[in-house]
Amino acid sequence: MNKISFVDLNLQHQPIQHQLQQAIQAVLAQGDFILGQALADFEGAFAAASGTKYGIGVASGTDAIALGLQACNIGAGDEVILPANTFVATLIGVLRAGAKPIFVDCDPQTALIDLEAAAKAVTPQTKAIIPVHLYGQMVSPLQLLDFADTYKLLIFEDAAQAHLAEREGYRAGSVGIAAAFSFYPSKNLGAFGDGGMLLTKDADVAQKMVRLRNYGASQKYVHVESGTNSRLDTLQAAVLLTKLPHLPQWNGDRLRIAQEYDQELAPLADVGISPLQNHSHTGHVYHLYVIRVDDVCPLKRQQIQDKLTAVGIQTGIHYPIPCHLQPAFTYLGYQPGDFPQAEKLAQQILSLPMYPGLSSSQIQAVVEAIASTLSSEQQQLLCI
Repeated sequence: MNKISFVDLNLQHQPIQHQLQQAIQAVLAQGDFILGQALADFEGAFAAASGTKYGIGVASGTDAIALGLQACNIGAGDEVILPANTFVATLIGVLRAGAKPIFVDCDPQTALIDLEAAAKAVTPQTKAIIPVHLYGQMVSPLQLLDFADTYKLLIFEDAAQAHLAEREGYRAGSVGIAAAFSFYPSKNLGAFGDGGMLLTKDADVAQKMVRLRNYGASQKYVHVESGTNSRLDTLQAAVLLTKLPHLPQWNGDRLRIAQEYDQELAPLADVGISPLQNHSHTGHVYHLYVIRVDDVCPLKRQQIQDKLTAVGIQTGIHYPIPCHLQPAFTYLGYQPGDFPQAEKLAQQILSLPMYPGLSSSQIQAVVEAIASTLSSEQQQLLCI
């Protein structure tokens, strides 16, 4: 079997290589490497594509969360609700803003935040909720807006994996007061290095974010905030601006691939292999395609992953340790068993190859390799 990579960026970049080279060359000729014209153009274009008003490019998705929360006036003394099963950047952003993270469990069928659990976590100190649009699927905007209205909280979206995702008439980044995006190279919209952006509909938040990313300056050498240096490079913005018009097609290809996976995997449901549920229909942008290896499966996840690796199929786990059990954050006081659904998912989930250009034959090869592994195990059990 030919090797099947977990991600293959060359399939995206080769058809538009000339456009990318032209965009980079234009920045080199212009020489505006910091806060240049391509950045301003991309900020406006990505905000408009996402259904909101302002975009502020920063150095990473983590900075978009940390500085974005500060721009929303969330800090010391404030509690922020977030799911335990997210990438650690969500947690680090809350801590860097000076706020207190309050973890809650997730829905085991979608891996998205459990809003009923979140409701039980609200206290008088709760200022905001961070719905993580995990794996490319949005948390229900209508439920979020109702939740925020009921408890008088801000919605700050972590949309790092959900570029142009849609649900219930909203696009990721347009639901709450602000939203953080990452442009890490493997994202649906990826740069040629690190990068991030805050989107917001609020002019005051946008203006504060502009200051915070640039040493807190309201004008050159006048510093009105305790800011930092976190600016999306003009070269990276030029790359992203070039790729943005292709994103709907790439997202559509991801949806096609996910639908083929769903169909091919359906016969394996009885032996404990099933994908996470899609409640967004065509609005899911499938940054990752994640399956569960349930308890009824005759093999453990690690055994399946090892077998796939042995035949040249790369996989991943997103994420193997929930945030509340990470060694660096034991001081927050959480214990094993606090969030059973997140902890169980961490032991069961497996991310399969997913990227625009993945062929039907490759999808079939991945599923056939899983089925073959399970079939071999069942045959061995029958011989015992």
